[in-house]
Amino acid sequence: MTDRLRIALAQLNPKVGALTANLKLATDALQQAAEARADILMLSELFLTGYFPEDLFFKPRFLEDAMHTAGELVRATKGMSVSLLLPTIWREGHTLYNAVVLAEDGKVVARRLKRELPNDDVFYEKRYFTPGPLPEPMVIKGVTIGVPICEDIWHRPVCEHLVQRGAEMLLCPNGSPYWTDKQHIRKDLVRSRTQEDGVPLLYLNQVGGQDELVFDGASFGMEPGNKLVFQGKSFESDFIVSDWERGKHGWHCTRGDVIPLASIEEAPWQAMLRGLRDYVRKNGFSKVVLGLSGGIDSAIVAAIAADALGPENVHCLMLPYVYTSEESLADARDCAVRLGVRYDVVPIGAPVDEALRELQPVFGNVAQDTTEENIQSRMRGLVLMAVSNKTGAMLLTTGNKSEMAVGYATIYGDMNGGFNPIKDLFKMEVYKLAAWRNAHVPDGSLCPHGDVIPRSIIDKAPSAELRPNQTDQDSLPSYPILDEVLTGLVEDELSVAEIVQRGHGRFDRALVKRVERLLLLAEYKRRQAAPGVKLTRKAFGIGRKYPITNGYRDESEVVPREQPPAPAKQGVQ
Repeated sequence: MTDRLRIALAQLNPKVGALTANLKLATDALQQAAEARADILMLSELFLTGYFPEDLFFKPRFLEDAMHTAGELVRATKGMSVSLLLPTIWREGHTLYNAVVLAEDGKVVARRLKRELPNDDVFYEKRYFTPGPLPEPMVIKGVTIGVPICEDIWHRPVCEHLVQRGAEMLLCPNGSPYWTDKQHIRKDLVRSRTQEDGVPLLYLNQVGGQDELVFDGASFGMEPGNKLVFQGKSFESDFIVSDWERGKHGWHCTRGDVIPLASIEEAPWQAMLRGLRDYVRKNGFSKVVLGLSGGIDSAIVAAIAADALGPENVHCLMLPYVYTSEESLADARDCAVRLGVRYDVVPIGAPVDEALRELQPVFGNVAQDTTEENIQSRMRGLVLMAVSNKTGAMLLTTGNKSEMAVGYATIYGDMNGGFNPIKDLFKMEVYKLAAWRNAHVPDGSLCPHGDVIPRSIIDKAPSAELRPNQTDQDSLPSYPILDEVLTGLVEDELSVAEIVQRGHGRFDRALVKRVERLLLLAEYKRRQAAPGVKLTRKAFGIGRKYPITNGYRDESEVVPREQPPAPAKQGVQ
């Protein structure tokens, strides 16, 4: 038995399926733990496979390779004094578990299975795993320690059982993705658990982008009494070492660094920066290309790309037609100069006009409408895809959540692209973050310039510039109103009547019904949209799954006086 422990948490950035690369990260962390004279090293949830491999878990060879890789890491502890907590898959016959093993001196000396499997939001672990029984504590270096796995702490029974069975502290490996306010939600949860159970809890989270998810790290330790004793970096890899000592009232931390969290204002930008950087690099790209129109959306995407990849790896193209204003040409050029990115102008007048001429015999005397406007957008998409193919740069698309919600985007045109950093940002949030970026250079940025988005871009009325004197509000409600209605429909799942009531007379039922109709009609477009960073609970695609063919329409006119009882709340990881 010991009265002192040094615990290391490896807050790292694994890649799903990259077993060899993830093993290298883990063995490097093991060596770092040994050099730090740590007693215990913990890795994040399902570290070697990456979190989350989805239907790779249905591939028998992947399971075999993952188990073999876990065995290699266990053997790497031979002759070391560090006890390794390795979260991994565990297979018994045809049954697969989400597990954690304790490896010491080259052998597995204990194994525990995750009991609470998330089955909502973005993770469906019940599709792959069997829940384990209530886990027993482990004895590590003579200390009785409970190891609940991620979702296990979102429900009271697991932690309560571990402490009742003698756990003196809890070490929790996680794969918990970011969304707005998530870091504070986790803190509130852990605060509750430490108060209920009376023991410290060390919370390890992974970091990095994985497709549409971003894991924000920000690992921390908390003692009973709402005492934050250490905290790791937000959105960056970190190796966190804390010292613990047993006293009359249990274990307490004697050494731990508390690094401030990314602010509420900066966190979305950091999520988009990290999400884009990892999506590009983990998929074998190094450069990106995008259309820079002189509008706010493309300007903010260019800024995120420059921050994430460096200005030298960002290529912007202005693709003017006859309706492109001189102001837009000047604004796009100014933005590119401020960011220091490559900027080219490729006019699309000749190819668009030729396409219209060739189509005239087919169109006949039918009056012009959005068809001709969409040809402009699709020609821009064609040019950008051609540049992407020729240069090997990934094409970024630049539509915001407000536009994607109501279908104000051209499929096979401005929706072309491999990734969209602002896919989960409403229009008014785009403006807010543009102002924030002009006043700040974010941590980890590879573009060390402030004031990168010209004020004239922020101030002017948004327009697709597909016809003379066009503005977005010709077709849509004003963005402050539209965003409020969409928040009710999408984020809060409110009825039409409830949204009208929430508006306090600022919009009527007809407007809400119109937005609802556009939202439902555009589902087929969103199914074909590029992936993008998830910033909210209800990101289109990964966080919100609606049918394309959908006959339901909300006809409510009065808020019901009585509501049925709400279902029991599940964890959110």
